[in-house]
Amino acid sequence: MLREVSQKRVLPFLGQITRGLSASALPEQVQYDPQTSSAPTPQPAPFSYVPPGRNHLFVPGPVNIHERVLRAMHVPGQNHRDPWFAQFFKDCLEDSKLMYGTKEATPFIFSGTGTGGWEAALCNTLSPGDKVVCFRYGLFSHLWIDMMQRLGLDVQVVDRPWGEGANEDMLEDILRKDTEKKIKAVAVVHNETTTGVTSDIAGCRKAMDAANHPALLLVDGVSSIGALEFRMDEWRVDVAVTGSQKALSLPTGLAFVAASPKALEAMKSAKLKRVYYDFADMLRTNPSGNVPYTPSLAMLYGMRESIKMLREEGMENVFARHHRLGEGARRAVEGWGLKLLCKNPRWRSDSLTVVEVPEGVDSNKIVKTAYAKYDLSLGIGLAQINGKVFRIGHLGNMNELMLVSALAGAEMAMIDAGVPIKPGSGVGKAIEYWHQTSSVIKTRESLVQ
Repeated sequence: MLREVSQKRVLPFLGQITRGLSASALPEQVQYDPQTSSAPTPQPAPFSYVPPGRNHLFVPGPVNIHERVLRAMHVPGQNHRDPWFAQFFKDCLEDSKLMYGTKEATPFIFSGTGTGGWEAALCNTLSPGDKVVCFRYGLFSHLWIDMMQRLGLDVQVVDRPWGEGANEDMLEDILRKDTEKKIKAVAVVHNETTTGVTSDIAGCRKAMDAANHPALLLVDGVSSIGALEFRMDEWRVDVAVTGSQKALSLPTGLAFVAASPKALEAMKSAKLKRVYYDFADMLRTNPSGNVPYTPSLAMLYGMRESIKMLREEGMENVFARHHRLGEGARRAVEGWGLKLLCKNPRWRSDSLTVVEVPEGVDSNKIVKTAYAKYDLSLGIGLAQINGKVFRIGHLGNMNELMLVSALAGAEMAMIDAGVPIKPGSGVGKAIEYWHQTSSVIKTRESLVQ
């Protein structure tokens, strides 16, 4: 009844209004006739159209997030001061030890990124003017060095060609010459995502031991921990750093840091200023399951589910899976007739593959075409290798069928960009290798007996 009354009152009123308007007074879209008008058709905003299917995300972080992790993160707002949180957070800290390969180190979880983890590693162990040795062989090692210098540390930079890793012989020589033991820390980026290079942390520790040097060993494991072999206790790493958006396959937002007993002892005399990333605040609150500031609860739920999945798979199997994925990608590059930026096999990363493009081809065109035509996200070349390489990430939540789609998309984008390769040449090599090395998924053995 109300609806009928409303219509009787409103509709005649609207009719009076429209009858009083001339045609020229009507809105422009009412007058528009595509047969007679030359007015341009309104265009949608750039990137506003979402195509069918899924975006194929193959950069070395952020990475693909498993549905189990997404579901675990789908939680309502909760109060971390309620009684349930203490045991939950203590379990989070204990669970995180798995990815470092440690029983002895003390883990910390900060809301932040791997860059925040870098700062935590430095500020909690060193003092202004302390001497640090750091190899530079890519953008991220360069940025960590920049942070050290801006914090007031005395950095001995050891430059290496981009495509190589930390040279253990050079490190041993530097440390042997430091007879007064002025060097307080050796800092190494384990997996340099600019270049697709994985340095040998065990080899760096051997070099330090051979020189009988007491320096701390600080390791950026942002794109290695949780994907590549990492044995914190065995290699006697003093501080290890990673981020949630890499091998843990979470959104960006958590910085994970683990500190050895030696690093915690160094903290007592460290004089670099620190506030948010102060281990002391964490050490005062974490043992009781508390935190010094509001945590990201949804991320912690996701973290626990992600580590649960790593535990179910088994870390040795995780390492083996990443090696198979990496080797398949390298076989594809060989099939394309192209070269890797990392020439020495001992340094080739299983987290990503960095591909050199032929002379005269701009790799940025390949990356842009992949996204524009095939909804494929590849990594651009960074800094001094921009335009010369593109990067294929294959860490975290990843299997062969996912990666083969990236290789197929990369092939098409390269052909579009003028790279003279034959369709299927790389994909075929990868498939051949993966088929030869495949095995039945755990718990599905009865289906193939």
